[in-house]
Amino acid sequence: MKKIGTIVLSILLVSNLLACTNSEPQVNSKETISKGHSMSEEGLEKAYFASGCFWCVEAVFQSVKGVKDAVSGYSGGEVDNPTYRQVSSGSLKHAEAVKVIYDPGVVDFETLVKVFFGSHDPTTLNRQDPDRGPQYRSIAFYETESEKSTIENYIKELEEKKTFSGTIVTEVKAFEKFWRAEEYHQEYEALHPDVPYVKSVSIPRLKKFQAKFPELLKENH
Repeated sequence: MKKIGTIVLSILLVSNLLACTNSEPQVNSKETISKGHSMSEEGLEKAYFASGCFWCVEAVFQSVKGVKDAVSGYSGGEVDNPTYRQVSSGSLKHAEAVKVIYDPGVVDFETLVKVFFGSHDPTTLNRQDPDRGPQYRSIAFYETESEKSTIENYIKELEEKKTFSGTIVTEVKAFEKFWRAEEYHQEYEALHPDVPYVKSVSIPRLKKFQAKFPELLKENH
């Protein structure tokens, strides 16, 4: 029994070390967070999703044709200007989220919803891969009734096809505000490929998505 207990403890310790929160670089936690995005967005549209660590989610959407940028940030809560330390503690209602800036002439909202559900497990409540807590919950945000219907209809389709063995627990939530995360989080997976979490969680998640939907990928992916 003692040996089994030691093995279980070792597994838990490894899992904890590979969690998104524990991979945070040592930087100034008071880095200024700005709302919005600096790039020109003329002719582009935005969509917002949360499905676990935003480093993973950002990389997935960045690989999709028609997506001009994916920005890591926080949404779904009530506190203005939240910091990573606050959100990752799980004490706020915010979730780690991604703002997807896309060209509607190349990719539509329905396809982005398909990418969202096809790149994570929407049946795990407050959990994604090794990450635990409400900040990692699954949320599909909508800004119009049309977007809401698109999300709800796709969920209904997934349930009818029994795509997942469990019940889909994704929140379908009206979008209110998005707060851009600290700069060191942006493009994190691309800039830090050797970080243990990125190697063991982020990259495998991206590759799994890419293998599943090759027709949706940009040429360089």
